[in-house]
Amino acid sequence: MKVTLLGAGAWGTAMAAQAARHLPSADVCLWSRSPGQIAEIKKTGQNQAYLPGATLPTGLELEAHFEKAIARLSSDDLLVIATPMAGLSDTISQILELAKHPLHIVWLCKGLEPDTALLPHQVVERQDRLHHHGLVHSYGALSGPSFAKEVAQGMPCALTVASKSKTLCEIVQAAFHHGNMRIYASDDLIGVELGGAIKNVLAIAAGIGDGLDLGLNARAAVLTRGLAEMMRLVKAAGGKSETCMGLTGVGDLILTATGDLSRNRQVGLALAAGKSLQEILDNLGHVAEGVLCAAAVGNLAKRLGVEMPITASMGEVLAGKLTPLEAVTKLMGRDPKIET
Repeated sequence: MKVTLLGAGAWGTAMAAQAARHLPSADVCLWSRSPGQIAEIKKTGQNQAYLPGATLPTGLELEAHFEKAIARLSSDDLLVIATPMAGLSDTISQILELAKHPLHIVWLCKGLEPDTALLPHQVVERQDRLHHHGLVHSYGALSGPSFAKEVAQGMPCALTVASKSKTLCEIVQAAFHHGNMRIYASDDLIGVELGGAIKNVLAIAAGIGDGLDLGLNARAAVLTRGLAEMMRLVKAAGGKSETCMGLTGVGDLILTATGDLSRNRQVGLALAAGKSLQEILDNLGHVAEGVLCAAAVGNLAKRLGVEMPITASMGEVLAGKLTPLEAVTKLMGRDPKIET
């Protein structure tokens, strides 16, 4: 089996390394749009721009030509989209234009499309309708609590692949379930994708609470009530609320809200310190998906009639309508409720 990963950021690089540790290295290809980045990785054996210090397996195929990265795959192989959410629509469109046979396609991005509030699989389905050439591809999402740095170092990790296709789930497990990585399978694509989007927004909230030195009690309250918001929205959107109690819900929420490697948590900490959002993003150097999808999650919640006060407050903070402290005051001033 061959695997191609599109996108040589930190996460795409880490997952390429994970696959290449088990499969013959030449069967795993990492594509980057930057020939200069490919040349640098070949020279140093590391992706110093996004994952410094992690030496990649010898023999890992590196490719700067998109067409070649796709053409190397047969209908039994796996194509992994490792771009940020903002690049998903264009990437899947290019894939569908080039595809000569059905493909097994899985994406790693987490979030919602900002302008439409569509989940990743809905973006893919939309582009598939626009570019349909009579081929039936299998689609899915690979998500869960995972920092790229730790995966690249071979440290223990557990993820979930979600798809309506049992075959795709098995192929993803064959590619990545080995060594210190476990891959669980689910058919709840909505629950897995929404969990991955909402937890990023909640991680910003947790970072703000820690940055304002509100204490561990406050952090526990944010995570618990934030999880309740996640479960309500997943159920309203057609997913399974119990999915939120797994790796892609509470698991990813705990990691992203408390781990110092979390970019979304770092955004919250910096906002609490009084830095402007633009300054924070300029200094971050990587994508913080919670910033990009907070408004979209809020819009989806409104459309479905779901109350999400913590998420809504983060949207107002990121839009400059509330200061972090004002958001906390607003949340604490809410009327008493029955816990659900």
